[in-house]
Parts: sequence; C-alpha cells; structure tokens
Amino acid sequence: MSEGDDALTVRLAPAVGEFDRRQWNALGGNRNPFVSHEFLSAMEDSGSVGEGTGWDPAPIVVTDAGGTLRAALPSYAKGHSQGEYVFDHSWADAWHRAGGRYYPKLQIAAPFTPASGPRLLLSDPALALHLIKGAETVCRQNGLSSAHATFIEKEQVALFEEAGWLIRNDIQFHWLNRGYDNFEDFLAELASRKRKNLRKERAAAQEGLRIERLSGADIRPHHWDAFWIFYQDTGARKWGTPYLTRAAFDLLGERMGEKIVLILAFDGDVPIAGALNFIGSDALYGRYWGCSRDVKFLHFELCYYQAIDIAIELGLPRVEAGAQGGHKLARGYEPVQTWSAHWLADPGFRAAVADFLEREREGVASDQLFLGDRTPFRKAGGD
Repeated sequence: MSEGDDALTVRLAPAVGEFDRRQWNALGGNRNPFVSHEFLSAMEDSGSVGEGTGWDPAPIVVTDAGGTLRAALPSYAKGHSQGEYVFDHSWADAWHRAGGRYYPKLQIAAPFTPASGPRLLLSDPALALHLIKGAETVCRQNGLSSAHATFIEKEQVALFEEAGWLIRNDIQFHWLNRGYDNFEDFLAELASRKRKNLRKERAAAQEGLRIERLSGADIRPHHWDAFWIFYQDTGARKWGTPYLTRAAFDLLGERMGEKIVLILAFDGDVPIAGALNFIGSDALYGRYWGCSRDVKFLHFELCYYQAIDIAIELGLPRVEAGAQGGHKLARGYEPVQTWSAHWLADPGFRAAVADFLEREREGVASDQLFLGDRTPFRKAGGD
C-alpha cells in the first residue's frame, strides 16, 4: 500500500465485542456468518469462549490514525486443541517429547466451526501481511509455540503461503448446486439405484413426523430449549462437553436470526430432533444436529436433504455440512479440498512439520481422487 502505512497501528485487542459492528462486518462479516461481529461477540458474551474454556479471545487488528478498523484477524490463545477440526495432537505430542511447550498457541479461526471462510478480514489486500506478521509477533512476544489459521477460503491461501507459512490440505464433503430448480432436478443427475435410495430415505425419515424450518423472530425460546437438549446429547457423545453454552443460542437468535435456519422434526407437538444452519452469501452451512429419539434416516433428512432444499430455494452455490462424513458421499455431497496455514517458531520443529505435510499431502490428493470416482452421479453412458 502506497499511502498511510506510517499512520497504521497493528495491535492485539481483548475481544471482538469492543469494536464497532458495522466496521467489523464491512471487512468480511457481511458475507460469512462465522466471522461476523454477531457470531464472534455471541461466543464471547455467552461464555463459550473466554475464561476457563481454553479459547481466550486475542483478535489482531489494524486501525488507521482516526481509529477506524482497517483489517482484523479473529484469533484466540489456545490452551488445548479441542474444537478446531484440523488435528495437530501428534504435533503437540512430538514437541512435548522433544522438551518443548506446544501450548499456548495462537488459533486463527471461527470457534468450533469447520467451515471455510476469510481469516484475513481486509479493507485492502495490501494489509494482509500486516496481520500475518502481527500474528507472528504476538507469538514471539508471548512465548507461543505456533500460529494456525484453519479453514481458510481458497482465495486467501496464497497470502499465507507468500508470507512463508506452511499449507496443509484436507477433504470435506460439500453439495454443489449446478443450477437445480428443485430436489428432483438434483436426483435426476444420480444413478438410478442412488435416486431410489435417496427417495426411500426421505420417505422413511418423514413418515409420521412434521418438519418445520424456522428463522428470525419465528425461533422462540422454547425452540432453543428443545434444540439445546439435542445439542447437549450430541456434544456429550462426540466431545465429552458441549462447546457452546445455552446462552449462546439465545444470543445467536437475537443477533443474527435472519441468517439462521433451525430445522425441527416434531412427533405430534413434541420436537424430537433438530439441525441448525447458517446462511452465508454463497453457501448454506450446516452446523449442529441432535435428537432425543433415534429415527432411521432422520439425520440425513434434517442435515443433508433439507439443506439441499434450502440451498436450491435460496439460490446458494453450495452446502457445507461440517467435518467428517464419508456417508455424505452417497447422498450427493462431493469431496473438496480445505486449507489451513501454520507458522512454527522453532526452525527444527518447522522443518519436521513441513516434511510431515509433504507426505500427508500426497495421501490427501490420492484420497480425493478415490472418493471423487465414487460419487453417486451418473457416469457417461449410464443411468
């Protein structure tokens, strides 16, 4: 940037909530819900991040001489590696065995959210290096072993790579909207047997149940109460302790309810399962699911098929339905790459991780080719 560099200040702030909502969202939060001021401040104000959680807010920002926010990095000092979905436990173990201290580290991320998005929130692309070097400085000055930017949108990967960070690849399963007018249009592109399977699953899941989609003011406290029960059950089984507090859901509903679609399944008047989705400018993001009673295929209906319906209705290019899930492949979700970037303070440790990533990258590329050949779509000349 040619003007005003000497008038810029790069600093570490105590919380996203201290910044003006409109200024923060103008940097990227208006298109991606998980880096929005509403989402990140709800995590802070609800106690989902902060004292006692191992996620201590540490946003790095660039402001101009007038105090206007020009760039931001949503980041956290982490005392563990939970809730990140890009696993570095083996790195932590190796560094501890070598006599180092891996924690605390700096995590550049949307908390508890394996969804791709901007991590460098910028009013000017030339400010990217200010933020990246700011993160490195924070690590050096505070004795942090490393910095990790996870689920970076593809367009920003090169910015980290050019700054010398190590790039890591992984695979998620996303549904891609190829201009479908409805769910049947999508099914028409599947092989005949797969079409029949999906129709059977939807019919079995919906039998005897009522499914409702709620957004904005239509989501009432009793809906969140029901979903909280579902979320706790899933969280306890997957992570031991749910990441979000009950208050987080109220705050999310109040602050960004228009960007939320809560899908609930009712048996009579009793909700028995739910799935929570967030609407971005170019994707529907499925985040949380849970149930109080097992119904065959209901998980697929609420999390995958309803999400496809919504994306088609809203004209969104894709559905990101979260981490893991080879079972998504048979339901029309395709393997796509995700990216993370890593900076390690110790040169020897960095060299070891770089070698690991080179070998891992070959395996990920092979896996993506293997999975790509096993999508349920019709092959040339087939039905």
